Amino acid sequence: MTDEAPGGGERGNATFVQTMKAVLWSFFGVRKRSDHDRDAARLDPVHVIVAALLGALAFVLILILIVKSVVR
Repeated sequence: MTDEAPGGGERGNATFVQTMKAVLWSFFGVRKRSDHDRDAARLDPVHVIVAALLGALAFVLILILIVKSVVR
């Protein structure tokens, strides 16, 4: 037996780094359908929520830094 899902991807949970990469790519909205389907089967919902919150926090902080540097 192999450890591959019917779609060609691996079974099992994705690591937090893989989850973070999937969430960051989803912020841009440029994902292949096959990647989305694979991630939907592998990602842990708790990891997705934490990664999304961290990504949103980083985005807001970057925007604040940009605005502060422009206003000076």
